[in-house]
Amino acid sequence: MTKSITVMIVDDHQMVRDGLRVFLSISDDIQVTGEAGNGAEAISLYPQLKPDVILMDMVMPEMDGPETIQQMRENGWPVQIIALTSFDDQELVQKAVQAGAVGFLHKDVHADKLARAIRDAADGRGTLDAAAAQALIQSTQQPSPLGQDLTPRENEVLHLLVQGKTNKEIGQELHISEATARLHVSNILSKLDVSNRTEAVSVALQQNLV
Repeated sequence: MTKSITVMIVDDHQMVRDGLRVFLSISDDIQVTGEAGNGAEAISLYPQLKPDVILMDMVMPEMDGPETIQQMRENGWPVQIIALTSFDDQELVQKAVQAGAVGFLHKDVHADKLARAIRDAADGRGTLDAAAAQALIQSTQQPSPLGQDLTPRENEVLHLLVQGKTNKEIGQELHISEATARLHVSNILSKLDVSNRTEAVSVALQQNLV
């Protein structure tokens, strides 16, 4: 008997999660083993559920899709993530793929196509719908401005860096741990191609990132 592909659904709308669960219930080889209402909840649940594939909404409160994908990749978790969105947004596509999503689909995708995408993801193959593929093509035809790949949370942290906040103060301000704040700062330094906080602030001001 073929082993079922386990799936976690991450979306802040219960109706969307219910709809996806019904979509996937017709596939004998796919089993929805959990769901989460935002990225932070997904990260909390993953060690317990360890799904093969995650269907990840891109726009969520607390922790959005790209930031969640990036965090999971940095944690070294061997899960394949398919980004789902209801928006035609080139920047969202770029951020999702840059963060480490293996696929990108619109939420109105047909059930059969969604099931195929999950099977492909479980085998390590990517799936991009036509709009997502076009967005990626356009993004490769023009250089990305410095700092464009910062996640919404990293932009929040950058604003606080410019204000001179310490990691501890950033954590308190954003209701995250000091260690998580430190990780965001490290990611910002890497993405801005700088070696310290002072240089990051300088680049942020020069590039009008804040």
